[in-house]
Amino acid sequence: MQKKLNIVVMLGGPSAEREVSLRSGAGVAQALRSLGHAVSEIDPKDKQFVLPGKTDVVCLAPLHGTYGEDGEIQKQLDKLGAIYTGCDAKSSWTAFDKVLTKRMCIKYGVPTAEFVVINSAQAPLPAKLKLPLVVKPVRQGSSVGLQFVERAEDWPGALAEALKFDSEVLAEEKIIGRETTVGILDDTALPVVEVRPKAGAYDYRNKYTAGCTEYFCPANFDAVTTKSIQAAGLGAFRAIGGRDYARVDVMVRANGEPVVLEVNTQPGMTETSLLPKAAAAAGIPYDQLCQRMIDLAMKRKAAKDAGMTAAVIAACCS
Repeated sequence: MQKKLNIVVMLGGPSAEREVSLRSGAGVAQALRSLGHAVSEIDPKDKQFVLPGKTDVVCLAPLHGTYGEDGEIQKQLDKLGAIYTGCDAKSSWTAFDKVLTKRMCIKYGVPTAEFVVINSAQAPLPAKLKLPLVVKPVRQGSSVGLQFVERAEDWPGALAEALKFDSEVLAEEKIIGRETTVGILDDTALPVVEVRPKAGAYDYRNKYTAGCTEYFCPANFDAVTTKSIQAAGLGAFRAIGGRDYARVDVMVRANGEPVVLEVNTQPGMTETSLLPKAAAAAGIPYDQLCQRMIDLAMKRKAAKDAGMTAAVIAACCS
């Protein structure tokens, strides 16, 4: 019989992804309540919060963007001794920083696009990269500030726009091919999702406007290509030191070669978001996906408690 828990769901927060986070959080809270858990919702929009005294676990899955994904709230919860879902502070920060992620991918042999880091609006078009390019803030999520440079004259405007969201931006080769994402759950790659915007790129508008994008899961790739996409996704997740769950965005070239774009440690959790789609294709309904996230965190709590008990016994017997 499933144990009923006192769960705090974190949602909202101070980031540019606040509205998306509120929607994700509402879905997660409802799912956990439907399973019989006692759920409290906390919106740390000013980064100040107090956990209820009997909290068993904090669910961070819906808290997207800065503060939710950059390791800051994880540090706070670690100081409080709280158990929480998802990546720890170090891996959260690594994944949130797109440059650190790419460097870890390179270190561990995970395919990723060539890139340049820029911190000035006056910087010239990078000579080492060929057009077209993608320009995006180093530390943002949900396609916030994402720009495309198809011609040299597009460069100044794209750079200025991306720099509105961070002091550094990443310029990288625009991979021509099919856009996919790989959900990770408990160190296992879920079925691949292919993303096809009806017009333009998979930017913030196409992500969050109903009817603008088509999704195919499992994606229609042959078995060998599917495995290589999943391997790239899982490889990137492991490279950043991830735990519990994530979603890895992967472009697939015409020859079937996967190219990792980024790792999302707190991906969208509305019932129509990509990680829930992938889980559903693997036979895991939305409420059970939320439960699995809680279970993984509680497994760490059990191990922590067992370690403390063993330490007390050893001290008493010494």
